Amino acid sequence: MPNFPIVDAHLHIWDPARLPYAWLDAHATLGRSFLLDDYEASVGADAVEAMVFVECDIDAGHSANEIAWVDSVARVDSRIGAYVAHAPVDRGDAVLAELEELQAFEKMRGVRRLIQSETKPGFCIQPDFIAGVRALERFEWSFDICILGWQMADAIALVDACPKVSFILDHIGKPTIREGLLEPWRAQIHELAERSNVVCKLSGVATEADHVSWTRADLAPFIDTALQAFGTDRLMFAGDWPVATQAISPKAWIAEVDHSLAGLSLDEQKSIYRDVARRAYRF
Repeated sequence: MPNFPIVDAHLHIWDPARLPYAWLDAHATLGRSFLLDDYEASVGADAVEAMVFVECDIDAGHSANEIAWVDSVARVDSRIGAYVAHAPVDRGDAVLAELEELQAFEKMRGVRRLIQSETKPGFCIQPDFIAGVRALERFEWSFDICILGWQMADAIALVDACPKVSFILDHIGKPTIREGLLEPWRAQIHELAERSNVVCKLSGVATEADHVSWTRADLAPFIDTALQAFGTDRLMFAGDWPVATQAISPKAWIAEVDHSLAGLSLDEQKSIYRDVARRAYRF
């Protein structure tokens, strides 16, 4: 554990009794409420000085309700310093009405529309999707890119089509760690990192490995590659709680990151653990 408080750039909380999440209905591990008290019990009450809430794939039409609930939680615990809401940017300019509704929340900083669940290549570079992402310029909001490794080429094309939008790559692009396949992900994440309007979350790594039998040696090449690609000024720590608990506890994930960053200076470690998230989400 670092000897300074950290920022968790990717936190989920949900309560299926309050809001609808169809994907949780049959999920044996995650299909219950996960609240801030549960998070503190997992990671430690004093370890985290700030968090970024990221949308939880809520059912269509409920995004503003989700952010309103999170906003009520953040009024009690102000460490939730930024919100990333769901918005259907694939609807093109029609998304503006929902973005304007979300604008009412002071801590809105970004939008996510999951790409990882789409099976059609090119989904996120269709004209409407690009138009919806470009609409974020008006609000000065970033776009969180949540993809699987095979979709990286499309992510690069999306970034190139929206040069005025800030992008945040979730979970280092979800490479196929379970199979140990570094390429073509390694070459592509270096290519993506050449775009200065992209930063990357160091998160979700164990989740893409074998949940039961992963080892440090399985994770290390992927963590190291993300660090090499984005450097210490564009890579941010994130926990992806509670999704990541399918494979690793919060404290164990911090231990893995600590091990990977051991050769860096204290300022470089603070950059990854705190500063990049604060800049990217404009705390």
